[in-house]
Amino acid sequence: MEPSHPRTEGIPDVHTELDDNLTGRRALVTGGTRGLGAAIAHRLTRAGAIVLVTARSEAPEVENKLFITADLATADGVATVIEQVEERLGGLDILVHNVGGSDAPAGGFVALDDDVWLRELNLNLMAAVRLDRGLLPAMIANRAGAVIHISSIQRRMPLYNATLAYAAAKAALSTYSKGLANEVAPHGVRVNSVAPGFVQTDAADELIARIAADAGIDRHAALQRLMDSLGGIPLGRPNQPAEVAELVAFLASDRASAVVGAEHIIDGGTVPTV
Repeated sequence: MEPSHPRTEGIPDVHTELDDNLTGRRALVTGGTRGLGAAIAHRLTRAGAIVLVTARSEAPEVENKLFITADLATADGVATVIEQVEERLGGLDILVHNVGGSDAPAGGFVALDDDVWLRELNLNLMAAVRLDRGLLPAMIANRAGAVIHISSIQRRMPLYNATLAYAAAKAALSTYSKGLANEVAPHGVRVNSVAPGFVQTDAADELIARIAADAGIDRHAALQRLMDSLGGIPLGRPNQPAEVAELVAFLASDRASAVVGAEHIIDGGTVPTV
């Protein structure tokens, strides 16, 4: 009787495949025209991927002009993206669901009516659910694919004044990501999530400028005040978009071939617990 061996099907050769080369791989980055999404799209493009990005309105700086205008907070917007992915790329190898955010009013939980909750859940949870439902079956059929959902440390450290619904939706996204990862991993599709802390995007710089102007302080002091409001950042500074994009590129590549169902926090040490 021949000795049994662990299953090796699908395991890459560590000497030839574990690098960040994404040449020819088809990627979708949602919310990919500004801030973190733009940094992710640029990093994947630099690694050789063919990157299609989405946003609610087109921006002229989109690399390679592969762009879809769609509001992913709606079922119709998601359907448009799924259709365009098939038409333009013929399927996907990498899905990075980055789009998200909050426009909820301040005032605590009583200020969040049903309409606010539904908007936050549609944008920060259901957009990912609907995209995955439309795009992952082809990945499963091909027995290959990498999915990265961008969550937030607010799923563990919710800020209740205005973003409680956002934080709850991101918590749901993280739980959903773990369950989905367990289901599709046997079919060759890896699902992981990334939970950034404070990322210094253009929008964050605008907020820092407003705080400085309103308080009559300089930008450095305004940045420190903002970091203090989060409980402090031991690293002493926010994440830069390119740093988070580097983590996403790793998870999309063969270097992360055994990383499945994990949430990766990148926050400069903001989350105080293990």
